[in-house]
Amino acid sequence: MSDTKPINIIYSKTDTNKVVLKDEEWKKILTPEQYFIAREKGTERPWTSKFEKFNEQGTYYCAACGNALFKSNAKFESSCGWPSFFEPIKKGSIIYTPDYSHGMNRTEVQCGRCKAHLGHVFEDGPPPTGLRYCINGAILDFDKNSTNK
Repeated sequence: MSDTKPINIIYSKTDTNKVVLKDEEWKKILTPEQYFIAREKGTERPWTSKFEKFNEQGTYYCAACGNALFKSNAKFESSCGWPSFFEPIKKGSIIYTPDYSHGMNRTEVQCGRCKAHLGHVFEDGPPPTGLRYCINGAILDFDKNSTNK
């Protein structure tokens, strides 16, 4: 199976309309790994994300739809194996959902535009929020030239 990036016609860094697609459509526009994470609530292996030790300045977007999620100045090294952030870019960019899977009590975070599974948020992060958004890097896109505030 190839991880070649398909053409994603709904990806937009400016469109704020909610995205609702059937699974068949998502499969056409996401790589198999992105589909597994975003639509099946999967997780990439720890310490495999290109963004885990990534320190460039810019904006992180949802790779499924282009929604702005995090600014690079909210990223920190948590040593958890996934890219970590202490706050989203703005209210509404993230949706919070209770997650009781795997016998745990966690809070899932999803994209506020397309509801892609991103990861989880925990209350063991640094100031000023005390939060750690533990995010699958495979469902992130990055733009160092972004002026998104």
